[in-house]
Amino acid sequence: MDEMGGVRLSPARRFARLGVFALAVVGALAGVGVLWIHLAGDPLADVRAYYDAAARLNAGQPLYPVGQDVNGPTAYFYPPLFAILFRPLALLPFEVAAATWEGIVVAAFVATLWLLGLRRRETWIAVGILGLPIAWTLAVAQAHSVVTLLLTIGSPFGIALAANLKLFPLLAGVWFVGRRDWHRLSLLAAWTAAFLAIQVVLEPQATLDFLEALRPQWVGDVRNLSPYALSPALWAVLLVGGVLLALRLARTRWGWAAAVALATLSPPRLLIYMLVALLAALREPTGRRPSATGLSGDPMARSADEGEDGDAT
Repeated sequence: MDEMGGVRLSPARRFARLGVFALAVVGALAGVGVLWIHLAGDPLADVRAYYDAAARLNAGQPLYPVGQDVNGPTAYFYPPLFAILFRPLALLPFEVAAATWEGIVVAAFVATLWLLGLRRRETWIAVGILGLPIAWTLAVAQAHSVVTLLLTIGSPFGIALAANLKLFPLLAGVWFVGRRDWHRLSLLAAWTAAFLAIQVVLEPQATLDFLEALRPQWVGDVRNLSPYALSPALWAVLLVGGVLLALRLARTRWGWAAAVALATLSPPRLLIYMLVALLAALREPTGRRPSATGLSGDPMARSADEGEDGDAT
Protein backbone atom coordinates (compact mmCIF):
# COMPACT_ATOMS: atom_id res chain seq x y z
CA MET A 1 0.00 0.00 0.00
CA ASP A 2 1.20 3.53 -0.72
CA GLU A 3 0.91 6.54 1.59
CA MET A 4 -2.55 7.38 0.28
CA GLY A 5 -3.86 3.92 1.09
CA GLY A 6 -4.01 2.80 -2.51
CA VAL A 7 -2.59 -0.37 -4.02
CA ARG A 8 1.09 -0.06 -4.93
CA LEU A 9 1.67 -1.27 -8.46
CA SER A 10 4.76 -3.25 -9.31
CA PRO A 11 7.25 -1.61 -11.71
CA ALA A 12 6.22 -4.08 -14.41
CA ARG A 13 2.54 -3.17 -14.10
CA ARG A 14 3.31 0.55 -14.07
CA PHE A 15 5.39 0.11 -17.20
CA ALA A 16 2.59 -1.89 -18.84
CA ARG A 17 0.05 0.84 -18.02
CA LEU A 18 2.31 3.50 -19.42
CA GLY A 19 2.78 1.41 -22.55
CA VAL A 20 -0.97 1.01 -23.05
CA PHE A 21 -1.47 4.73 -22.46
CA ALA A 22 1.23 5.52 -25.01
CA LEU A 23 -0.50 3.25 -27.55
CA ALA A 24 -3.75 5.09 -26.91
CA VAL A 25 -2.10 8.48 -27.47
CA VAL A 26 -0.40 7.32 -30.68
CA GLY A 27 -3.64 5.73 -31.90
CA ALA A 28 -5.63 8.88 -31.15
CA LEU A 29 -3.14 11.04 -33.05
CA ALA A 30 -3.25 8.63 -35.98
CA GLY A 31 -7.03 8.81 -35.86
CA VAL A 32 -7.00 12.60 -36.04
CA GLY A 33 -4.73 12.40 -39.09
CA VAL A 34 -6.90 9.81 -40.84
CA LEU A 35 -10.05 11.78 -40.04
CA TRP A 36 -8.56 14.89 -41.62
CA ILE A 37 -7.37 13.00 -44.72
CA HIS A 38 -10.75 11.37 -45.40
CA LEU A 39 -12.83 14.45 -44.63
CA ALA A 40 -10.64 16.44 -47.00
CA GLY A 41 -10.38 13.80 -49.73
CA ASP A 42 -13.41 11.49 -49.73
CA PRO A 43 -15.93 12.50 -47.03
CA LEU A 44 -18.83 10.06 -46.54
CA ALA A 45 -17.43 8.04 -49.46
CA ASP A 46 -19.08 4.74 -48.54
CA VAL A 47 -22.57 6.23 -48.65
CA ARG A 48 -22.41 6.18 -52.44
CA ALA A 49 -22.21 2.36 -52.51
CA TYR A 50 -25.17 2.04 -50.12
CA TYR A 51 -27.20 4.69 -51.94
CA ASP A 52 -26.61 3.23 -55.40
CA ALA A 53 -27.41 -0.30 -54.21
CA ALA A 54 -30.71 0.80 -52.67
CA ALA A 55 -31.49 2.89 -55.76
CA ARG A 56 -31.04 -0.22 -57.91
CA LEU A 57 -33.62 -2.02 -55.82
CA ASN A 58 -35.98 0.95 -56.07
CA ALA A 59 -35.58 0.85 -59.85
CA GLY A 60 -36.11 -2.92 -60.06
CA GLN A 61 -32.52 -3.55 -61.14
CA PRO A 62 -30.18 -6.32 -59.91
CA LEU A 63 -28.61 -5.56 -56.56
CA TYR A 64 -25.35 -7.25 -57.58
CA PRO A 65 -24.74 -6.23 -61.23
CA VAL A 66 -22.99 -8.72 -63.48
CA GLY A 67 -19.38 -7.68 -63.91
CA GLN A 68 -19.43 -5.34 -60.91
CA ASP A 69 -15.98 -3.89 -60.27
CA VAL A 70 -15.18 -5.21 -56.79
CA ASN A 71 -12.49 -2.54 -56.44
CA GLY A 72 -14.79 0.30 -57.46
CA PRO A 73 -16.09 2.90 -54.99
CA THR A 74 -19.70 1.84 -55.49
CA ALA A 75 -19.19 -1.93 -55.15
CA TYR A 76 -21.79 -3.52 -52.86
CA PHE A 77 -20.74 -6.63 -50.91
CA TYR A 78 -23.31 -6.89 -48.15
CA PRO A 79 -26.41 -9.04 -47.69
CA PRO A 80 -29.60 -7.67 -49.31
CA LEU A 81 -31.12 -6.61 -45.98
CA PHE A 82 -28.86 -3.58 -45.67
CA ALA A 83 -29.84 -2.31 -49.13
CA ILE A 84 -33.50 -3.01 -48.35
CA LEU A 85 -33.29 -0.92 -45.17
CA PHE A 86 -31.51 1.84 -47.09
CA ARG A 87 -34.23 2.10 -49.77
CA PRO A 88 -36.13 5.00 -48.11
CA LEU A 89 -32.93 7.06 -48.01
CA ALA A 90 -32.31 6.32 -51.69
CA LEU A 91 -35.55 8.15 -52.50
CA LEU A 92 -33.99 11.37 -51.20
CA PRO A 93 -31.38 13.54 -52.93
CA PHE A 94 -27.95 12.05 -52.36
CA GLU A 95 -26.71 14.93 -50.22
CA VAL A 96 -29.70 14.64 -47.87
CA ALA A 97 -29.38 10.84 -47.70
CA ALA A 98 -25.64 11.06 -47.01
CA ALA A 99 -26.10 13.58 -44.20
CA THR A 100 -28.90 11.51 -42.67
CA TRP A 101 -26.87 8.32 -42.80
CA GLU A 102 -23.83 10.04 -41.31
CA GLY A 103 -26.04 11.16 -38.43
CA ILE A 104 -27.01 7.52 -37.87
CA VAL A 105 -23.36 6.43 -37.98
CA VAL A 106 -22.28 9.04 -35.43
CA ALA A 107 -25.29 8.32 -33.20
CA ALA A 108 -24.44 4.60 -33.24
CA PHE A 109 -20.87 5.36 -32.18
CA VAL A 110 -22.01 7.65 -29.35
CA ALA A 111 -24.49 4.99 -28.20
CA THR A 112 -21.66 2.44 -28.20
CA LEU A 113 -19.57 4.67 -25.95
CA TRP A 114 -22.54 5.17 -23.63
CA LEU A 115 -23.04 1.42 -23.32
CA LEU A 116 -19.34 0.88 -22.66
CA GLY A 117 -19.37 3.53 -19.93
CA LEU A 118 -18.35 7.12 -20.51
CA ARG A 119 -16.61 7.34 -17.12
CA ARG A 120 -14.56 4.18 -17.57
CA ARG A 121 -10.86 4.58 -18.18
CA GLU A 122 -10.91 1.41 -20.29
CA THR A 123 -13.41 2.95 -22.70
CA TRP A 124 -11.20 5.89 -23.58
CA ILE A 125 -8.02 3.83 -23.68
CA ALA A 126 -9.72 1.53 -26.22
CA VAL A 127 -10.99 4.50 -28.21
CA GLY A 128 -7.46 5.87 -28.36
CA ILE A 129 -5.89 2.57 -29.41
CA LEU A 130 -8.57 2.09 -32.07
CA GLY A 131 -8.44 5.73 -33.10
CA LEU A 132 -7.47 4.99 -36.69
CA PRO A 133 -10.32 2.56 -37.53
CA ILE A 134 -12.80 4.71 -35.59
CA ALA A 135 -11.82 7.84 -37.51
CA TRP A 136 -11.96 5.99 -40.83
CA THR A 137 -15.40 4.60 -40.02
CA LEU A 138 -16.85 7.97 -39.05
CA ALA A 139 -15.22 9.91 -41.89
CA VAL A 140 -16.54 7.69 -44.70
CA ALA A 141 -19.87 6.90 -42.95
CA GLN A 142 -19.13 3.17 -42.80
CA ALA A 143 -21.92 0.85 -41.67
CA HIS A 144 -19.49 -0.86 -39.32
CA SER A 145 -20.39 1.77 -36.72
CA VAL A 146 -23.88 0.26 -36.56
CA VAL A 147 -22.45 -3.27 -36.52
CA THR A 148 -20.24 -2.27 -33.57
CA LEU A 149 -23.26 -0.98 -31.65
CA LEU A 150 -25.21 -4.18 -32.31
CA LEU A 151 -22.29 -6.33 -31.12
CA THR A 152 -21.91 -4.13 -28.05
CA ILE A 153 -25.56 -4.74 -27.22
CA GLY A 154 -24.77 -8.42 -27.75
CA SER A 155 -28.36 -9.68 -27.66
CA PRO A 156 -29.47 -12.47 -30.01
CA PHE A 157 -31.46 -9.86 -31.96
CA GLY A 158 -28.44 -7.55 -32.18
CA ILE A 159 -26.03 -10.27 -33.32
CA ALA A 160 -28.53 -11.58 -35.89
CA LEU A 161 -29.15 -8.11 -37.32
CA ALA A 162 -25.40 -7.39 -37.43
CA ALA A 163 -24.88 -10.70 -39.26
CA ASN A 164 -27.48 -9.72 -41.84
CA LEU A 165 -25.61 -6.47 -42.41
CA LYS A 166 -22.03 -7.83 -42.53
CA LEU A 167 -22.40 -11.66 -42.21
CA PHE A 168 -19.40 -12.57 -40.03
CA PRO A 169 -20.71 -11.00 -36.78
CA LEU A 170 -22.79 -14.19 -36.54
CA LEU A 171 -19.65 -15.90 -35.22
CA ALA A 172 -20.09 -13.98 -31.96
CA GLY A 173 -22.80 -16.54 -31.28
CA VAL A 174 -20.13 -19.09 -30.36
CA TRP A 175 -20.22 -17.39 -26.95
CA PHE A 176 -23.71 -18.79 -26.44
CA VAL A 177 -22.57 -22.22 -27.62
CA GLY A 178 -19.56 -22.30 -25.32
CA ARG A 179 -21.65 -21.24 -22.33
CA ARG A 180 -24.37 -23.75 -23.24
CA ASP A 181 -26.84 -20.90 -23.25
CA TRP A 182 -29.33 -22.76 -25.41
CA HIS A 183 -32.09 -20.23 -24.83
CA ARG A 184 -30.19 -17.28 -26.31
CA LEU A 185 -28.68 -19.51 -28.99
CA SER A 186 -32.18 -20.55 -30.08
CA LEU A 187 -33.23 -16.89 -30.13
CA LEU A 188 -30.20 -16.07 -32.28
CA ALA A 189 -31.16 -18.83 -34.72
CA ALA A 190 -34.78 -17.65 -34.78
CA TRP A 191 -33.89 -14.00 -35.43
CA THR A 192 -31.36 -14.99 -38.10
CA ALA A 193 -34.00 -17.09 -39.85
CA ALA A 194 -36.52 -14.26 -39.56
CA PHE A 195 -34.17 -11.73 -41.18
CA LEU A 196 -33.34 -14.22 -43.92
CA ALA A 197 -37.06 -14.80 -44.53
CA ILE A 198 -37.64 -11.05 -44.83
CA GLN A 199 -34.97 -10.86 -47.53
CA VAL A 200 -36.36 -13.86 -49.39
CA VAL A 201 -39.85 -12.38 -49.39
CA LEU A 202 -38.88 -8.81 -50.30
CA GLU A 203 -35.93 -9.49 -52.63
CA PRO A 204 -35.81 -13.20 -53.61
CA GLN A 205 -33.49 -12.73 -56.60
CA ALA A 206 -31.11 -10.51 -54.68
CA THR A 207 -30.98 -13.08 -51.91
CA LEU A 208 -29.97 -15.77 -54.40
CA ASP A 209 -27.51 -13.44 -56.10
CA PHE A 210 -25.81 -12.75 -52.78
CA LEU A 211 -24.26 -16.20 -52.98
CA GLU A 212 -22.12 -14.75 -55.77
CA ALA A 213 -20.75 -12.26 -53.25
CA LEU A 214 -19.27 -15.12 -51.26
CA ARG A 215 -16.96 -16.19 -54.09
CA PRO A 216 -13.21 -15.56 -53.65
CA GLN A 217 -12.93 -12.82 -56.28
CA TRP A 218 -15.15 -10.59 -54.18
CA VAL A 219 -12.27 -10.08 -51.77
CA GLY A 220 -10.92 -7.58 -54.26
CA ASP A 221 -7.55 -5.90 -54.64
CA VAL A 222 -7.38 -4.03 -51.32
CA ARG A 223 -5.02 -3.70 -48.37
CA ASN A 224 -6.38 -6.88 -46.88
CA LEU A 225 -5.34 -7.59 -43.28
CA SER A 226 -6.78 -11.10 -43.37
CA PRO A 227 -4.47 -14.11 -43.65
CA TYR A 228 -6.76 -15.05 -46.56
CA ALA A 229 -4.64 -12.68 -48.65
CA LEU A 230 -1.64 -14.94 -48.02
CA SER A 231 -3.35 -18.32 -48.17
CA PRO A 232 -7.01 -19.39 -48.05
CA ALA A 233 -5.88 -22.61 -46.37
CA LEU A 234 -4.07 -20.66 -43.65
CA TRP A 235 -7.16 -18.52 -43.17
CA ALA A 236 -9.34 -21.61 -42.79
CA VAL A 237 -6.98 -23.17 -40.23
CA LEU A 238 -6.85 -19.97 -38.20
CA LEU A 239 -10.62 -19.61 -38.40
CA VAL A 240 -11.14 -23.10 -36.98
CA GLY A 241 -8.54 -22.38 -34.31
CA GLY A 242 -10.29 -19.13 -33.43
CA VAL A 243 -13.62 -20.88 -33.05
CA LEU A 244 -12.10 -23.54 -30.80
CA LEU A 245 -10.35 -20.91 -28.68
CA ALA A 246 -13.53 -18.86 -28.32
CA LEU A 247 -15.43 -21.97 -27.25
CA ARG A 248 -12.71 -22.83 -24.73
CA LEU A 249 -12.76 -19.34 -23.21
CA ALA A 250 -16.54 -18.87 -23.34
CA ARG A 251 -17.10 -19.71 -19.66
CA THR A 252 -14.29 -17.42 -18.48
CA ARG A 253 -14.13 -13.65 -18.09
CA TRP A 254 -12.39 -13.51 -21.48
CA GLY A 255 -15.13 -15.38 -23.31
CA TRP A 256 -17.05 -12.48 -24.80
CA ALA A 257 -13.87 -10.67 -25.81
CA ALA A 258 -12.71 -13.81 -27.63
CA ALA A 259 -16.06 -14.11 -29.42
CA VAL A 260 -15.95 -10.47 -30.52
CA ALA A 261 -12.38 -10.86 -31.73
CA LEU A 262 -13.41 -13.93 -33.73
CA ALA A 263 -16.36 -12.13 -35.30
CA THR A 264 -14.23 -9.08 -36.09
CA LEU A 265 -11.05 -10.70 -37.42
CA SER A 266 -12.51 -13.67 -39.33
CA PRO A 267 -13.71 -12.07 -42.62
CA PRO A 268 -11.51 -13.01 -45.60
CA ARG A 269 -11.77 -9.35 -46.64
CA LEU A 270 -10.53 -7.53 -43.52
CA LEU A 271 -9.96 -3.78 -43.75
CA ILE A 272 -8.65 -1.50 -41.01
CA TYR A 273 -11.97 0.19 -40.32
CA MET A 274 -13.51 -3.16 -39.39
CA LEU A 275 -11.34 -3.24 -36.26
CA VAL A 276 -13.66 -0.65 -34.70
CA ALA A 277 -15.93 -3.58 -33.74
CA LEU A 278 -13.32 -4.67 -31.17
CA LEU A 279 -14.81 -1.99 -28.91
CA ALA A 280 -17.66 -4.41 -28.23
CA ALA A 281 -15.22 -6.68 -26.36
CA LEU A 282 -15.30 -4.25 -23.40
CA ARG A 283 -18.90 -5.03 -22.51
CA GLU A 284 -20.10 -8.54 -21.84
CA PRO A 285 -23.77 -8.67 -22.90
CA THR A 286 -25.30 -8.90 -19.41
CA GLY A 287 -27.85 -6.18 -20.11
CA ARG A 288 -26.14 -3.80 -17.65
CA ARG A 289 -23.89 -0.84 -18.42
CA PRO A 290 -20.40 -1.03 -16.92
CA SER A 291 -19.73 1.28 -14.03
CA ALA A 292 -16.75 3.60 -13.72
CA THR A 293 -15.03 0.96 -11.56
CA GLY A 294 -15.18 -1.64 -14.32
CA LEU A 295 -17.93 -3.89 -12.97
CA SER A 296 -21.10 -5.17 -14.65
CA GLY A 297 -19.87 -6.65 -17.85
CA ASP A 298 -16.24 -5.59 -17.95
CA PRO A 299 -14.22 -8.59 -19.22
CA MET A 300 -11.22 -7.20 -17.33
CA ALA A 301 -12.84 -7.85 -13.98
CA ARG A 302 -15.26 -10.43 -12.63
CA SER A 303 -18.51 -9.19 -11.22
CA ALA A 304 -19.52 -10.04 -7.69
CA ASP A 305 -22.25 -12.41 -8.78
CA GLU A 306 -19.98 -14.72 -10.79
CA GLY A 307 -18.55 -18.01 -9.70
CA GLU A 308 -14.94 -19.17 -10.02
CA ASP A 309 -15.30 -20.13 -13.66
CA GLY A 310 -16.90 -16.83 -14.62
CA ASP A 311 -20.47 -18.15 -14.84
CA ALA A 312 -23.37 -16.51 -13.10
CA THR A 313 -24.30 -18.46 -9.99
